[in-house]
Amino acid sequence: MTLAQYRKKRDFSVTTEPKGRKATNLGASFVVQKHDARRLHYDFRLEMDGALKSWAVTKGPSLVPGEKRLAVHVEDHPIAYGDFEGTIPKGEYGGGTVIVWDRGRWTPIGDARRGYAKGHLEFELEGEKLRGRWRLVRMHGKPDEKHENWLLIKGEDEYACDKDAPDVLDELPNSAKTGRDLIEVAGDKAAPEPKSRPRAKAPKAADNAAIQGARRTPLPAFVGPALATLVSQPPSGDNWLHEIKFDGYRVLARVEDKQVALMTRSGHDWTRKFGKAIPAELLRLPVTTALLDGELVVENGSGASDFSLLQRDLSEGRDDRFVYYAFDLLHLDGQDLRGAPLSARKQRLERIIGAEPSVVRFSGDFAEAGDLVLRHACRLGLEGVVSKMRDAPYRSGRGKTWVKSKCSARQEFVIGGYVPSTSMPDAVGSLVLGVHEGKALHGVGRVGAGFTVAVAEDLFKQLSHRETKSSPFTPPLSAEAAREVRYVKPDLVAEVEFRAWTADGILRHASFRGLREDKPAAEIARETPTSTKMTKPSTRTIKLTHPDRLLWPDQGVTKEGLADYYTEVWPYIAPFVIGRPLALVRCPDGVGGPTFFQKHAWQGLSAAITEVHDPQHKDEKPLITINDLDGLMSLVQAAVLEIHPWGSTVADWERPDTITMDLDPGEGVPWEAVMSAAREVKARLEQAGLAAFVKTSGGKGLHIVAPLKPSADWAWVKAFTMKFAQSMASDSPDAFVATIAKVKRRGKILVDYLRNQRGATAVAAYSTRARPGATVSMPLVWSELIPGLEAKHFTIENALKRLGSMRSDPWADFRSAAVPMEAVGPRGKRKR
Repeated sequence: MTLAQYRKKRDFSVTTEPKGRKATNLGASFVVQKHDARRLHYDFRLEMDGALKSWAVTKGPSLVPGEKRLAVHVEDHPIAYGDFEGTIPKGEYGGGTVIVWDRGRWTPIGDARRGYAKGHLEFELEGEKLRGRWRLVRMHGKPDEKHENWLLIKGEDEYACDKDAPDVLDELPNSAKTGRDLIEVAGDKAAPEPKSRPRAKAPKAADNAAIQGARRTPLPAFVGPALATLVSQPPSGDNWLHEIKFDGYRVLARVEDKQVALMTRSGHDWTRKFGKAIPAELLRLPVTTALLDGELVVENGSGASDFSLLQRDLSEGRDDRFVYYAFDLLHLDGQDLRGAPLSARKQRLERIIGAEPSVVRFSGDFAEAGDLVLRHACRLGLEGVVSKMRDAPYRSGRGKTWVKSKCSARQEFVIGGYVPSTSMPDAVGSLVLGVHEGKALHGVGRVGAGFTVAVAEDLFKQLSHRETKSSPFTPPLSAEAAREVRYVKPDLVAEVEFRAWTADGILRHASFRGLREDKPAAEIARETPTSTKMTKPSTRTIKLTHPDRLLWPDQGVTKEGLADYYTEVWPYIAPFVIGRPLALVRCPDGVGGPTFFQKHAWQGLSAAITEVHDPQHKDEKPLITINDLDGLMSLVQAAVLEIHPWGSTVADWERPDTITMDLDPGEGVPWEAVMSAAREVKARLEQAGLAAFVKTSGGKGLHIVAPLKPSADWAWVKAFTMKFAQSMASDSPDAFVATIAKVKRRGKILVDYLRNQRGATAVAAYSTRARPGATVSMPLVWSELIPGLEAKHFTIENALKRLGSMRSDPWADFRSAAVPMEAVGPRGKRKR
């Protein structure tokens, strides 16, 4: 096709569509334009040979792999059309409103021209909404058909969605160019093209030049904060800024007359609670008077803000870890900036705070697409993303110019009762929660995880003084829900993280994060985005005794919390623990108590745990294995905090199906060196013909794991891995050792091959570790090996956020990548 057909159909004296011409510079852009003509459809366009090859997709693209969407091939469009957004006059060809729904770059898989000519075009998209592998397939047409009918089909990859997932067309309906919807464009409510905001260094004095939209007023005593509305996905378009959502206390900082006030969202002055360092740093800012909006946090070892740590520091009177992240500037030196655009307010705020490290920091934003920022935030176990309209003024209260997208369900609930702990005296075992619907407090279930010993005891003291004889819930709780409950005056608010709502509106897998003294109980209502789906709870037949027993006291992880975690990750962990001999680390009193390593069956073993006899040691006590979720729950009941499977199954004891190379850094080895070593192991394994997968150990290092087809025996596998490790140590003696002796490991990385022998084990993917921090051995994709993501990064608390953010299992192809050991030479070279 040429552009002659495109021009013939249009009167350019009437329509604002670009006349355009064929481009001589070859590019690789793609665009999807939402087109409200006689009927709504989506125009899918790929840049090829100087023009946009175009298809009208009647129902729009689908992210469900294999779902076919009709794509009618239409005339080529000029490259300039990819930027067109506006209304084509009624009566003209294609009359109706057009927005740029998505845009980006495309990469053909194979020869694009040949694929297009044959009617089977495969490619990858890198857009703001559409990503990953796609296909366009031409259908066999009928002789009388005027147009070619093709099918647009999403490929199976990490960007694909299940059928039950929210439709991307409904979730992200607005323009990727301006953030407007069809109605706004039809009404010609133009949004100016945003420009990227340059980073600036802090000046010696504040820039007091006027900002457009600002007005001169005295510094107010207090301003009600702007509040974000919960949505399921971040909005798209260049008119939105995306910031990491902090997990702390919302605080407005007021500076005047060399005095600082730190005020909560309700206007309470909490300056004394937060110590002296932050007020002192705010007084050093180059301002006379100012009102800043931000979040006061405590960060954990991985640099993420942690509300539980903040609560603990406040209760202990500790103030040396507080950090204030400022993200907005409401008033500055006599100017009320609330009427100015957000981008201008943030630019001035950044210049004031500067880039020097301190306890007062500027909260920057990200230029990437919002859903990409959210995905990365969730993979790192952060709380979520706040998206703000770049050009919007500051408005107190909840509105649509600030929206928040969370990595997991989380909100505040009213405490209407409690159940005492079964394992500790004078401590809370669980809280009974509710939300207001009108004036009535409706029960939404219990939270029985997330309490440290100190928190559980403190809550008991507070709640025991608030006990009432009558239930505050309307309607009353059922007999089962009310069992052992002590009702209290409903005036305390708890922040709780949970996996989902059940179909009958009850919290599923909830974990306590702290009390919210800054939020009144009367304002607490159910906070759920309209697209959130209710889910059926997973059922477990194994009953836990003392479910509120603390296994990781510092993190508040109980036996029930561990069971919840394993229930959620069961589809992921099952392939690595089912049908294998298991060695276990048991901690009956939790981390910090007696710990013992166990590989044989014990007295009183649950029927859900299977006893198996080692064929080479039939006279010894039986070993153990599990075959289903109940087996895993029985391990939880037995206080198993680590699961270490063999590299072979009980169906084929003598032929391993897994190789594990453990990179264990010695004292003084930087994390960058461990990541580099992992990549070297990967390269060597791949050179030998093996696939390489990586996971954190949950301890100090990384595990590189290769799947095998069970064919060679243990001796062969051990010989291969030993020579592999020795070769690395020989090639780089200053970096690696293959000897266990610690005296030789200082400043070097041990390439541990000894897990690849009969009876040896390695911690399972997704298993917890019996160590402080409740860490998890987490599978990764190789691109995630970046500074800041270390071996102890993932924990029970953030692992599920990560998995929930991923479109597919990072090790989904593990077993399909297996090769027989016979295909690998003794020195790491594939046999020919």
